[in-house]
Amino acid sequence: MAGRMVRGARIVRRGLLQSLQIGTRSLSAGTRNMAPSYDFETLRVSQARDDVLHVELNRPEKRNAMNKTLWREMVECFNRIAQDSDYRAVVVSGAGKMFTAGIDLMDMAGDVLQPKEDDTARRAWHMRNTIRQYQESFSVIEKCPKPVIAAVHSACIGGGVDLITACDIRLCSQDAWFQVKEVDIGMAADVGTLQRLPKVIGNASLVRELVYTARKMMADEALSCGLVSRVFQDKEAVLEGAFEMASEIASKSPVAVQGTKLNLIYSRDHSVQEGLDYIATWNMSMLQSEDIVKSAQAAMEKKSPKDVPYSKL
Repeated sequence: MAGRMVRGARIVRRGLLQSLQIGTRSLSAGTRNMAPSYDFETLRVSQARDDVLHVELNRPEKRNAMNKTLWREMVECFNRIAQDSDYRAVVVSGAGKMFTAGIDLMDMAGDVLQPKEDDTARRAWHMRNTIRQYQESFSVIEKCPKPVIAAVHSACIGGGVDLITACDIRLCSQDAWFQVKEVDIGMAADVGTLQRLPKVIGNASLVRELVYTARKMMADEALSCGLVSRVFQDKEAVLEGAFEMASEIASKSPVAVQGTKLNLIYSRDHSVQEGLDYIATWNMSMLQSEDIVKSAQAAMEKKSPKDVPYSKL
């Protein structure tokens, strides 16, 4: 009799815990829907799925050309996303007919062609600071601990290549094409392509061909060289694929996923031994996460990761 009473109490307690977990998930979803919107002039930001944020370049009438406002708002947007515990993965796309036509030359010409200073050294100093500010517009994506998926359709030109090489995963539609355009306007690409593209595709000869000639790379070639990991039929399909992938990533432990991103970036820029030392130091605390217990229990009970109530990070 005593044994049956104990087992009964355990069943009741388990049921209460499950109810509390379901209630907590429902409350979290409601809180997300009520969160203040990301309000920008050149970016449209919305919740695509549970825990997934969609950031669109939103100047379709200008083919999503990157003006000074967009460069500034990218930094504001991704700095905010980095601190927003309601979202665990991000999809970046372009509104309208193409991903982006690259730099808005008319809008940004003043910073380059009309310097305010007369002294050569001061003009150079100002130019360096300006370039560093523009570099941060895409480095902020790489620094964001949430995985970022680029969903590219049609043209991805100039600054668009800088942008997508700072993302974690790149997907594209069959009509997508890529072009490092800077040499055609008399400059060397200076906000990330020359630094990240060689590490993304790992083919120095192809990188040099692309950046010296400014030729177009079509979707099939982008897939074969590793610039993108999947090609979809059209814009609608690539967005759906990106949202599905982001949703799957968001279902995992945020401690595990975000820690993985940070360690991948560290290891890319350091030796193997330095990377091993870094992850050992990282995991000496992160392996104490309750997420490991939850993940192990879910595996034993043959549950989907989406059913595990991971806490926010």
